Amino acid sequence: MNMITSHSALTRFFLLAASVGISLSVVAADADKVPLKLELPKALFVGTPKALVTPNLEEVRKGPRPDFLVPKGATNVAAGKPVTSSDADPNLGKLAQITDGDKQGLDGSYVELNSGLQWVQIDLGAVHDLYAVVVWHYHGEARVYRDVVVQLATDADFISGVKTIFNNDHDNSAGLGIGTEKEYVETNEGKIIDAKGTPARYIRLYTQGSTSSELNHYTEVEAYGIKK
Repeated sequence: MNMITSHSALTRFFLLAASVGISLSVVAADADKVPLKLELPKALFVGTPKALVTPNLEEVRKGPRPDFLVPKGATNVAAGKPVTSSDADPNLGKLAQITDGDKQGLDGSYVELNSGLQWVQIDLGAVHDLYAVVVWHYHGEARVYRDVVVQLATDADFISGVKTIFNNDHDNSAGLGIGTEKEYVETNEGKIIDAKGTPARYIRLYTQGSTSSELNHYTEVEAYGIKK
């Protein structure tokens, strides 16, 4: 074996070792994760949803939702935490209901905000590494909420250090940037949003009406994380 061949073989060996090492580290990281277990409310509608007119709708999933993995020890750190909003006086309900654990979506268990772009904000009380945010808007019928944007921050005013973890505003009508995620039909399952371990104390969620109404609705928001 000449020097060039030997060097080439050695290079391939180290590249293979590096790739295996990366794969093993990924496997080790996944081994420390568990499926996120959600307590789901009863489905309030069955059958095929009515035709929804929207240009950015994700395809209807067939079969059960795939497991979403979170680190062991991650809990719902939003439970019972204080909620503020761009609409301080909701048409229906109290802002505290958004983190009270009631996801049923029945009359009296959701909050209705005024029309236009509105947001709700949850103060977790301390910085947490967040891995999933789960949101239930009104799910008593098949509808699609517009301009769903979810942001995380350590700053209560969302001026600096803001991280957008979901944005399906395809035309920037909310003025928060063009999003790449798809719109989706509300169901009792809620929407799981990957927070990717982002450190944050505050969660802000936006909507701008739906296919059924110009008003905005929230039933429940959960955030799964670990306190830093």
